[in-house]
Amino acid sequence: MARPNPNSNGSSPEELPKASVNKETLREGLMLFQYIRPYRWKFFAGLFFIALSGGTTMAFPYFLKKLIDSAQEISKGNLTTSPGLIALGMMVILSVQMVFSYLRVYLFTYVGENALADLRKDIYKKLISLSMDFFSQRRVGELSSRISADVSQIQDAVTTVFAELLRGLLVLLIGLGLIFYLSPKLTLLILGIVPFIAIFAVWFSKHIRRFSRQAQDQLAESGTIVQETLQGISNVKAFSNEAFELGRYTVSIDKVVGLAVKSGKVRGLFVSLLLFSVFGVIVLVVWYGTGLLQTGEMSFGDLTAFVVYTAFVGGTMAGFADLYSQLQKTLGATQRVREILKESGEEVSDISENPANTYRFSGAVELKQIAFSYPSRKEVPVLKNVTIQAEPGQQIAIVGPSGAGKSTIIGLLFRFYDPDRGVLLFDGKDARSIPLPQLRKQMALVPQDILLFGGTIRENIAYGNPEASFEEITAAARKAHAHDFIKGFPEGYDTIVGERGIKLSGGQRQRIAIARAVLKDPVILVLDEATSSLDSASEASVQEALRNLMKGRTSFVIAHRLSTVREADKIVVLDQGHIVETGTHQQLLQQENSLYQKLYKIQSQQGEEGVNG
Repeated sequence: MARPNPNSNGSSPEELPKASVNKETLREGLMLFQYIRPYRWKFFAGLFFIALSGGTTMAFPYFLKKLIDSAQEISKGNLTTSPGLIALGMMVILSVQMVFSYLRVYLFTYVGENALADLRKDIYKKLISLSMDFFSQRRVGELSSRISADVSQIQDAVTTVFAELLRGLLVLLIGLGLIFYLSPKLTLLILGIVPFIAIFAVWFSKHIRRFSRQAQDQLAESGTIVQETLQGISNVKAFSNEAFELGRYTVSIDKVVGLAVKSGKVRGLFVSLLLFSVFGVIVLVVWYGTGLLQTGEMSFGDLTAFVVYTAFVGGTMAGFADLYSQLQKTLGATQRVREILKESGEEVSDISENPANTYRFSGAVELKQIAFSYPSRKEVPVLKNVTIQAEPGQQIAIVGPSGAGKSTIIGLLFRFYDPDRGVLLFDGKDARSIPLPQLRKQMALVPQDILLFGGTIRENIAYGNPEASFEEITAAARKAHAHDFIKGFPEGYDTIVGERGIKLSGGQRQRIAIARAVLKDPVILVLDEATSSLDSASEASVQEALRNLMKGRTSFVIAHRLSTVREADKIVVLDQGHIVETGTHQQLLQQENSLYQKLYKIQSQQGEEGVNG
């Protein structure tokens, strides 16, 4: 049974898709330099030490040649330079090269880490400022990959790949120049053979990577089977399907083994042929070089230096294939990061930075002839000519069957979306003329599914007002009827709630969310079926907390249980995007054949059956 690969978006830099190297992708890649600019002097210093490091590295074989030639001069009695002095010079070069290498690695790491930290901050800032429409069309895993795998790939490029590429080019150019200087004949021989070996290595490497990717994908599929099985272990055991799942996992693992062995065969053949080619070239160079030694065209030191320089050049050329692959991945990662950075986001500036522009709502809200369709489904109208008016301090309940458009109204109130037609007014002002931070700062949402962050209870309540004191936090918890159960925990307000609040019950999570809303002290409160998933005991406590929260505030209550909205000042009944009825609980019950009356009777009958059962 096929399963989607959870790592298909790239969970590590090695699995990231590549981009072709052309003018457009290189222009996109130049974006990185705007993040390097604040650290440009350290970056230029790093380039300088790369040049010095490459230069000292290439000087070592030259001094090795001088050392060997000095030994020959001793045997002939023509000593001009002491071998000890040359060896001392070589040790000095090694010491200096060590310092240069340290400085280039340190400087590029410093620049890379700081520049990429700035990039991560910008990506995160952009992500949290994007509209709900953006998030509705993308998966969270894909977006988190942008700030993890893609940025890590860019980080590797700035700290390592870029430096190695420059150093490799320097070594290649100097090395080619020096081997041509030492022996043009041997150089031409090498250049006639090595390119074919390089082409062969690149061609073979592509096939090896393809087999490796297939094995990784199959292994990821096996991991998915394990994850699904363990997450649904109760279903596996209830259906007695342990043997079936074991069989499914065994088949997947056997495929992994088959692909891995196939990849091993190809890698083994590649390594064998590459070793044969490399050492064959060395044998050919030494054989041809001994002939030049006999004719006096080269000294033994020249031949030794030539072989060492050739190894440097060959190793550098072999490394370019991997560096080019890394460059392609980096350009691909840069393109995907740029896609996010170029998105237009919402205004997220903190209104506390400019208190003069703040304005406290009185709480009057009006949705006037609103029509709306979600951007991803423009052909499906969700709201049609909806008008709702709330006076300051009023409680407005919005009810109706599933799919009527109740939750969509929440998105419009918070301006997660703007209406296609009509206007949303706060205190008579068009919502689009009010800065988003100022608007949302005076509103609070208590949803049906409470998301608590994985910190302490104190931190989760303080999310409503991060500047609040502990006394204000405990006061909010008391109003939310949460203080008593919080004090019952050994750690009290410092209790860790676990991922998404998993360590707390539904009623406890709900009351913490209410305390968070109390602490925010909103003018306008929105409750999205806040008690629909609770048992009767928890619902009573939460309802009392909600009554405390709604006092003196304009409230919009999205309700499934009609028994919870009896006290509302106005009940709006939605059906298929239209407002079909409006009134108080008693008024709507007295209307013959009203939708509200039908829904209420159905829920009353279900409640009686539950009691009788």
